[in-house]
Amino acid sequence: MSDYDYDDVDDDVLEAYCVRCRKTVEIEDPVPVWTRRGMPATRGDCPECGGAVFRMGRTAAHNSQARPAAVEVGGRTRAKLSQDTAYIAFAEADTALAEQLADDLQKAGIATWLHESAPDDVQWAGGVHPALKECVRLVVVLSPAGVADAGVEAAWRFFKEKGKRIVLAQLSPVEPPDAIRRSPRFDFTGDYKTAFRQMVGALAG
Repeated sequence: MSDYDYDDVDDDVLEAYCVRCRKTVEIEDPVPVWTRRGMPATRGDCPECGGAVFRMGRTAAHNSQARPAAVEVGGRTRAKLSQDTAYIAFAEADTALAEQLADDLQKAGIATWLHESAPDDVQWAGGVHPALKECVRLVVVLSPAGVADAGVEAAWRFFKEKGKRIVLAQLSPVEPPDAIRRSPRFDFTGDYKTAFRQMVGALAG
């Protein structure tokens, strides 16, 4: 596998998909960033709705920055998460949308933890990612990739077993697994603002 899972981006004009406007827009005030996994991306604003937009891929702006190491999430020195943190479980194919959703939740006052895919040789104590134990709320990004992702399934199964709150953020027309079918579901394929406001209410309730 190459250093990056996404092709380098060398466009003069950077574009990203805005889930609020439901279309591709030119990124306003683009800033080169790195994800928790150490992947290059660009974050900025949508010129139409003002919401945050996010695009994976390296640009020339990343050349002046050192690539940071992926965040260590299992070490003894990791800061403990606050109990009201919302864990966002998503497939890698949905990274850009999950990052945008996390950004909006942070702005709404809800702390978030983005799902991390651990290497096969990493074994968490008790077989469960530490952040899953600490968070009391789970947002499952519902998409075909998310339904098929073993890490996402492990997250919602753990929350289901512990009786902790689960909400579904539907990003494409797909049915959730039967075990979480009755969890509150919010349709982000339509009116983003309405779905987001309703989901925040469910997480805060």
